[in-house]
Amino acid sequence: MPDGGQTPRVLKIDLSDRIATVTFNRAEKRNAVNDSFVEELDRFFSSPPKNVDAVVLAGAGGHFCAGLDLAEHEQRKSVDNVYHSRNWHRVMDQIEFGGLPVVSALTGSVIGGGLEIAAASHVRVAEPSVRFQLPEGLRGIFVGGGATVRVGRILGPDRLREMMLTGRTYGQEEGLSLGLSHYSVGEGQALSRAQDLARRIAQNAEFSNYLMIQTIPRVANMSAGDGLFAESLAAAMSQTTEGAKEGLRAFLEKRPPRFRD
Repeated sequence: MPDGGQTPRVLKIDLSDRIATVTFNRAEKRNAVNDSFVEELDRFFSSPPKNVDAVVLAGAGGHFCAGLDLAEHEQRKSVDNVYHSRNWHRVMDQIEFGGLPVVSALTGSVIGGGLEIAAASHVRVAEPSVRFQLPEGLRGIFVGGGATVRVGRILGPDRLREMMLTGRTYGQEEGLSLGLSHYSVGEGQALSRAQDLARRIAQNAEFSNYLMIQTIPRVANMSAGDGLFAESLAAAMSQTTEGAKEGLRAFLEKRPPRFRD
């Protein structure tokens, strides 16, 4: 319980080995999203700790995130709903394009807004308990946190439409085959595997990670010719960095590269 009757933080942040583990801390609500949740995500990803090279997202109490907290859902005017959705988009962009690699440890409910958060991360690890769903159609509403773009990019528009129309749920193995996750692990193993992957990714050259995060999804939205030109620019920029020099030295000296002090 919080000291002095204060409301507990929605996000619990632990720092270790230059990795930030950000745990959604509303277990009694299956980590459902309210405005405070979005504000704390925004605050963290807008100004992450200086000594962090990668982030792990996880949920407390056996669930990643059950989506919008309908018990706290505020009825807004249409224009206000547009602004609310666009703020979600801005925060999801902070996760995807903020520059830090983000790994999600997926357990239990990965539903609605929870799936939108997961889709904004770069690597996703799922346990057997995981359930992917976009149930907004069953509630008479429509997704507003980026699913049509990010989940649609993963599934394709036809499968996304069917998923939303029927409210179907995908489990661990179906999610892996469809790309909703990248790794399947045993019960209780997602967080440790996600942290191991985050540490491995954090050992890469910082600017190489940045280029992969920034360039690849943008190239996907370009024509082939424009994408190839953007690739050439990214390759040229990467090859002039200290990271590239260290990578070449390490290869010639037959040792692991040391990209960070």
